[in-house]
This record gives sequence, C-alpha cells and structure tokens, in this order.
Amino acid sequence: MAYSSSTRDFVALSDLHPNLARPNVIGVVIGKTDVRGFPDRKNIGSERYTFSFTIRDSPTYFINVNSWGREEYIRSLSESFRVGDCVTIENPLVQSKEAEREEKFNPVTPSCYKLLLSENHSVVKTSSCYEMDTKLLSLLHLPVKDPQDYYSLGDIVANGRSLDGRILNVLAAVMSVGEPKYFMTSDKRKGQRCEVKLYDETEMSFPIVCWDNESIHLAQSWIPRETVIFASDVRINFDKFRNCMTATVISKTIITTNPETAEANVLFSFIKEGAQSGAWHDKMEEQSKESINLETIVDVYTVEQLKEKALQSDGKLEPVYGIIYGYISTLDIDDNASKVIRNRCSICRFIVNETSNTCTFCSDVSSDSKSTFASFDILVDLTDHTGTLYSCYLSDCVAEETLGCTVHEFLTLAEDKKTALKWQLLLERSKIYFKVTLSPSWRTGLKVNVLSCKLADPTEASQSLLGKETGNKRLHYY
Repeated sequence: MAYSSSTRDFVALSDLHPNLARPNVIGVVIGKTDVRGFPDRKNIGSERYTFSFTIRDSPTYFINVNSWGREEYIRSLSESFRVGDCVTIENPLVQSKEAEREEKFNPVTPSCYKLLLSENHSVVKTSSCYEMDTKLLSLLHLPVKDPQDYYSLGDIVANGRSLDGRILNVLAAVMSVGEPKYFMTSDKRKGQRCEVKLYDETEMSFPIVCWDNESIHLAQSWIPRETVIFASDVRINFDKFRNCMTATVISKTIITTNPETAEANVLFSFIKEGAQSGAWHDKMEEQSKESINLETIVDVYTVEQLKEKALQSDGKLEPVYGIIYGYISTLDIDDNASKVIRNRCSICRFIVNETSNTCTFCSDVSSDSKSTFASFDILVDLTDHTGTLYSCYLSDCVAEETLGCTVHEFLTLAEDKKTALKWQLLLERSKIYFKVTLSPSWRTGLKVNVLSCKLADPTEASQSLLGKETGNKRLHYY
C-alpha cells in the first residue's frame, strides 16, 4: 500500500523494509525528544548530537526515527517541527531494531524497524499541502496503547510505593499547568522543569513532571479543566520529599491530547459535571495560587532588556518570567468603572462574553445553576529608567492585592477617593513580578501579565539598579 500525491508516492510505514530503494514516507509526529550531545569516540574532544521522534500514518502503525550528526544540523532539524506537525521524510535508511535494547529508552512501536536520517542523503519537510493531512491529524487523538490499559490516579495512590519505578499508562484530566522553571546543571548544561496537576474521578490532585522542552511546550497548550490526556509509558515514583506518588514524562512517553475513546468521554463528562456543580471553584483557586510560586522567579530585567529579548527571539519567544524594579506610570481607575471591571463566570472564573454575558467554557450549563461576579481587568503602563511597557494586564486577585481593596469596596468609593488611590500607587518605586509572552494580536506585540506589584525595598531596588549598570543579573532556579 502507498499514499500518492501529485508529486511523489509515499510508502506506508507498515510496508517498509530494508531493501526498499529511496523510500519516501509521510506521517504525523506523535512524540519527540530534546537534542542531546555525546562525546565523539572517533574525534576525541568533539561531540556528536542526536534526537529522535515518532511518526504515525495509520491507527495501527507508527515508527521511531533517529538522527545523528553535527550540532548545527541536528538543532536546525529539531527546531523545524514539533509534536502535532505532519512531516515527509525522503530517503531514510530502514534498519532492523533491537527491540529489547532500544525500547528501554524509546517508545514501543509495532514496527520491527526504525528509520535513520542522514544529513547528506535524507530530507525532512513539514507538510501542510497534502490531502492526507486531515486524516493524519486525526491520529493525534488516538492513544498508542489499548485505551483500557491504564491506571486511575486513585489506583496509583492506593498502591503507593509498590509502584515505585514502574512504567504505566495514565488517563486523566488537567487541573493546572505550572510555569516552566529553568536552571543550570552541575556540568553547565541548561535544564528545565514543569509540573502539571492531573485529576480524575478518584483523585483530585496528582503531579506529573516534564523535564524536556518538547513535553513542556506541549503542556503549555493544555487548558485546565478542559483537556484530557492519555500518557503512555510514564514513570511512577514515590516522592520522599513531598511524601506522595508522582509521574514523570520520560523518553519512552507518548502523550495523546484529548483522546477520542469511550474511556476519555466518560472523563470529559465528569469534567462537565464538575463545572455544573461548581465543585472545582475552591480547588481552582488553590491550584492557581500554587501554579506560580513567586519565590522561584528571580531574574531581574530592565524594560529595555525585555524589548531586546523580544526583538531577538525571531517570533519564537518562550514565556519569560522576571522582576522589574519600576513604577506604574498609567493607572486609569478614576475615569469609568466599566473600563477596569469585567464579569467572570462564578463556576470556572473565565471572563464572560460582554454581549451575551455567557461563558464560552461552560456555555451549555443551565443559566439557573451559574452566575457571574465582577473582577478587576486593568491595563497599566510600567516604566523604569530605560523605558515603558504599555498596556500591561493587571487583573483579578493580583489587582485587588495591588490596590488594597476588593471590587465591591472599590465600587463604593467616591470619585475623589478613587483618584487618591490612584496617586498612592502612581510613580512609586515598586517590585513588579511579571510574565511576558509574544502576542501579535496584542496592541504592543508583547502581552505582559503582572503577577505581583508591591512597594520595593529602597536598598534592594538600589542594589538592583547598580547591578544593571554593570551587567544583567541572571540567576537560575529550580
């Protein structure tokens, strides 16, 4: 069997064998590892680089692909696609795999072969123009393991340490996605970590940890209390420090987002029922506070440095978390209350549609069982000695903490009291925690969320300013 296009024929992955001459294949990327370097035994003192990925072209067939070569080639190839992209591979080497050895660290596949890529002979391209794409993309929602072969979170917790070190499959919903943390290893390599909290009918909070860029990038696309994942081959461990069971994404793991299975549909129904009853409200409050630990944010920036970082990112800036010692230079809270206060859904806390006053997340929940509440939604300008960040987002609980009053208390203030409150905050040197992401739809191209804004300690602010004059203070954290 072969897939055909207007320009070439693609060999089905199930039909591959080592004797094929210059085969071309197409598939959707369902798993991918980070680039790693190893000492080159043939050239002492130099390194060879590698990464691998897994492609799928049918519900029953997928195969691992390995690439080795120069750092420049490997990094360029790795950066050219992500999990979820369709790729074509021209002229890979089809090689028999040693299942027992290779599947210890790579995803288990139904194929008895693997594909090897050569810098000089193979070509990998992302594919968006082939008729097969729609069919291939649907494969992203099919687990690579039997959809009934998984542990519930409650089963993992109940079995406890007896499962320590085991490789299992997990089906669960996403409660919260933590912020990525970046650090430097003892051998001067960059590292990263992201923790996601999962839940199901049996357990309300269970951590799964991602240590590689690919799984962290995938996790950032998950929507809390909407996304369900089937994670095949995650490692289960007992965390002695936290005295609880945890899961870890490893090189064998393949994660299926929003699987289309009967078991996942039951979990989707459970999520919706929780939204209807409002059962997640308190838990969401707790998780949202846990997801961003300000103590882990230690990198200090100037406005100028942030703008330079964005300009140099070539449109691929990962979220940046940091601190600015500056002040609020624009805070229009004494003009019109409707400009700084918006309604949120009392069930899921999402901002509701202003015209219909309905929540897009739980819009099918009976209007009798939900309500809205008023929440701050303020745009402020942040300024330091190097420039200004315009239209920064100060909202919800962070805004209440910054202003020192609740929305209800704010609405009872007379206009002159609102003006007085504004001038208590304007132009005061503050320690401002922030999150910055690239956002072409945002008016400035940069979306800045204020995570905390409090008056700065004068000595701390002065030392930071002095440090900026001699070089950027870059601290790394876990």
